[in-house]
Amino acid sequence: MVARLQRTTVFLLWTVSLLWFGTQAIEGHWVAAIIGGLLLMNLQQLLLAVEFFILIPLVNRGDAAPRPTFLQLLCAWWRESLTAHHVFGWQQPFRSRAHADTLDAAVPGQRAVVLVHGFFCNRGVWNRWVPALRAAGVPHIAPVMEPPFAGIDSNVATIDDAIVRATQATGLPPLVVCHSMGGLALRAWWRAHPASAASRVHSVITIASPHQGTFTAQLAHGDNARQMRRNSAWLRALADDESDGRRRHFTCFYSHCDNIVMPASTAVLPGADNRHIDGMPHIALVYSPEVWAEVLRRVKPRASS
Repeated sequence: MVARLQRTTVFLLWTVSLLWFGTQAIEGHWVAAIIGGLLLMNLQQLLLAVEFFILIPLVNRGDAAPRPTFLQLLCAWWRESLTAHHVFGWQQPFRSRAHADTLDAAVPGQRAVVLVHGFFCNRGVWNRWVPALRAAGVPHIAPVMEPPFAGIDSNVATIDDAIVRATQATGLPPLVVCHSMGGLALRAWWRAHPASAASRVHSVITIASPHQGTFTAQLAHGDNARQMRRNSAWLRALADDESDGRRRHFTCFYSHCDNIVMPASTAVLPGADNRHIDGMPHIALVYSPEVWAEVLRRVKPRASS
């Protein structure tokens, strides 16, 4: 469903851009045709500019995370413009099924990775990871969590199935890596299986997950978006159900240049191993070398543990 919606958006933007260009060019307005066409095709980059240069400085005022410099914001905006264009304009709408899960080729004793995507995303966000995981000999499964705007608890069964399949294929509890809302979905799964969850996963890595909610959830619709708002009843209930012992299984990567999770420190989970990465925006944080190094450290040396 997400892939279809994003394909529709891409086609509409290209159609409107080409229509504008054509109508203006026919009338001889070449400057307006070129500028207008480029602006329409790059609406996402304009919206990102609002997030980086208006929302982040305003919403992050007084936050505990380090304050980003203008140069860091500029570089993060450019990085996210390229990354988001690739992910939302190509990988997720057109290539979400390009890479199959690799559990069938798993070697017993080699730990698998379960990849959990975030809000209005699909498994295509992990496409860049798959060749690297395959080269490292690490099996993976990347489930699709739909419908896209349902409550976060609706993803519990999907995550549980992925964890079961990963364990059956390797004989070991998997490492679970979650991006954005995926981190909240994994915490909801843990709440649904309080007695067995700690023994069923090796550990959890979250990337830019709004563990304490995010300001930008006010700008989105759907049950899951409402649950991700700051101080929502759902988030309060989730936090009240957790112990420090449970949270010690989590490592949370976050950044002061996150254009979706803000204030930045709302991606921190109290009691977890929280790691700040300078200058990385929301989607590009998935591909951070620091995150990838930590994933490999956990799945390769400890494969026999």
